[in-house]
Amino acid sequence: MLVLLPPSEGKAAAGRGAPVDLAGLSLPGLNTARAAVLDELVELCSGDEVKAREVLGVGEGLRGEVAKNAGLREAGTRPAGEIYTGVLYDALGLASLDAAARRRAARSLLVFSGLWGAVRTGDRIPSYRLSMGVRLPGAGPLAAYWRPVMDEVLPEAADGGLVLDLRSAAYAAAWKPKGGLAGATATVRVLHARTVDGVEKRSVVSHFNKATKGRIVRDLLADGRLPGSPAELVTALRDLGHVVEGGAPATAGRPWALDVVVTDVHGGGGN
Repeated sequence: MLVLLPPSEGKAAAGRGAPVDLAGLSLPGLNTARAAVLDELVELCSGDEVKAREVLGVGEGLRGEVAKNAGLREAGTRPAGEIYTGVLYDALGLASLDAAARRRAARSLLVFSGLWGAVRTGDRIPSYRLSMGVRLPGAGPLAAYWRPVMDEVLPEAADGGLVLDLRSAAYAAAWKPKGGLAGATATVRVLHARTVDGVEKRSVVSHFNKATKGRIVRDLLADGRLPGSPAELVTALRDLGHVVEGGAPATAGRPWALDVVVTDVHGGGGN
């Protein structure tokens, strides 16, 4: 099983580890593209701060992010699983998983990134600021920049197994499974169900969406039963107490679109 996650906008502070070594990152087929984006980002943020903030889409209150990017080559690193924070990663709670579940996470989780393309949770990276929606002056729109590189590298990483795609739209644009791999892919939408005047209404709420996706991944990792197909995923999630709707697509070779319905105000399962 390969689980595709978005990064978090907020990130932990730089670690005390040695500076990033691209040769030490997973998915080495991405390294040429990574080096080019890293070079351009450092150069951009080492120059005109106003221009850099405009390109990155950050206000004056986040000018420290520009300085942070300028020093990326020398910055300390920590595992990506510690760098990414926020609602999804809080619910995932990698640090509190047992050793076996953390090993499963290291093999199964892939976090997409405007700077690195995609990294595994054990890859050591510095804290940075670069969303996939940014258009760099040289590389251009990052989702389009990464797409052909991902097309070459990620099918091998998926190895023909289940792809559980939990990315937000901006990061999903950087790679879409194709052919047989698309048919082995499941996307998840989280719906918050509530009753208003005796009528059930459902809506997509960002907090529920992120928290539930994190909890889903945590449950699968902790359970240790990593499904090998979308059908097995549906069974596993239901066995773990999640309310799952949807199933096989009408057209072969397309991803399964699953809805996970939550009623809990904390974004938990529907029971």
